[in-house]
Amino acid sequence: VQLQESGPGLVKPSQTLPLTCTVSGGSITTRYYTWTWIRQPPGKGLEWMGAIFDSGSTYYSPSLKSRTSISRDTAKNQFILQLSSVTPEDTAVYYCATRDRREGNNYSWGQGTQVTVSS
Repeated sequence: VQLQESGPGLVKPSQTLPLTCTVSGGSITTRYYTWTWIRQPPGKGLEWMGAIFDSGSTYYSPSLKSRTSISRDTAKNQFILQLSSVTPEDTAVYYCATRDRREGNNYSWGQGTQVTVSS
């Protein structure tokens, strides 16, 4: 399966950041698969943001839950992240990734997209 992130590279503070992950080589409704957003701020480690399951249910990081929404478009085989009320601290490389839950934490990753929050 291949994943490709897309979205704006620059967002102003207080705006909502929309990112799309387009999936090829597999369906986002495939049983046992979880579709995830992860980010890495400059100079820091990876931060798991949230996920949408093959069933369509979602789960979010408690620290980001109030600002994060993950949805999907099954017709386009995409899943979408929306992060609201962004600040410069949300500047990061954003990755989409997937795993088969039967195989532990063996993720397949997109190449990542840089997002900068600045006025």
